[in-house]
Amino acid sequence: MKLSDSVMRSFRVAKLFKDQNTERINSIDFSHNGETMISSSEDDSIVIYDCLEGKPKKTLYSKKYGVDMIRFTHAVNTVIYTSNKMDDNIRYLSLHDNKYIRYFSGHTKKVVSLSMSPIDDSFLSGSLDKTVRLWDLRSPNCQGLMHLQGRPVASFDPEGLIFACGVNSELIKLYDLRSFDKGPFTTFRLQQDRDCDWTSLKFSADGKLILISTNGAVIRLVDAFSGQPKQTFMGHLNQKGLLLESSFSPDAKYVLSGSQNGKVHVWNAENGTKTAVLESKHCESPMHCIQFNPKFMMLATAAQHMAFWLPSIDE
Repeated sequence: MKLSDSVMRSFRVAKLFKDQNTERINSIDFSHNGETMISSSEDDSIVIYDCLEGKPKKTLYSKKYGVDMIRFTHAVNTVIYTSNKMDDNIRYLSLHDNKYIRYFSGHTKKVVSLSMSPIDDSFLSGSLDKTVRLWDLRSPNCQGLMHLQGRPVASFDPEGLIFACGVNSELIKLYDLRSFDKGPFTTFRLQQDRDCDWTSLKFSADGKLILISTNGAVIRLVDAFSGQPKQTFMGHLNQKGLLLESSFSPDAKYVLSGSQNGKVHVWNAENGTKTAVLESKHCESPMHCIQFNPKFMMLATAAQHMAFWLPSIDE
């Protein structure tokens, strides 16, 4: 089944999980095989979902440190996540026995960006301390440190050979993983977003595009090779400075975002037109998280409650 405008317009909430969380879900992540999804919440819970059966299968808690920006490693039974209480360390957790494998200390302010390498045990973190750090899961010591001139967002490309750092809501710096200590090999300057901050940066699965989410009314799409702006997506409600996630569809033909009033907005990535506005069953609460399953035809969104979406037509 291929994605098309009519398929995108047909997505409906198939499952709504009302009993899992008591506060806002702040991040979600799919495993590489698409069979498992994980969420973190302001209620300090970590919920693991079975995507094939469409149900939650385990709940863990991080009461002492809180939990945010949860990410699967390459094993489906381990994750990394940031803290929102106590300290600014990153934690490496075994889901199997709910035990910490390692802590990663170094950031002195809140971690606002976390990206796992698609090919090995490396991961990137960006913090309000204006640094991006490169880590290896096997060592508690930082493997690389980049001092930047503002709030950073960072992400690996799909091949895991380069990574991008967005700085001060106007610069994208590209680094070669093998020689990052020499500085970026190219820097793109975009028109600065003065009314909002960049909150995340994502590569499309083919590595050709970079999607920039903000805490304002715009989402930007940029050519990953030239830095040329491709599209600016607008029309989704975000007047409260919320961190609303935006994501690519797996084929990179569509860009999706949540909104302040709980609706899902879908745009055509190639021509920038609005494809659909989907009504959710989150009522009107802000939809902070939205991701497409990388392997199966399903979409996950999260406000206080998790929702799984399926298309209601076959093509």
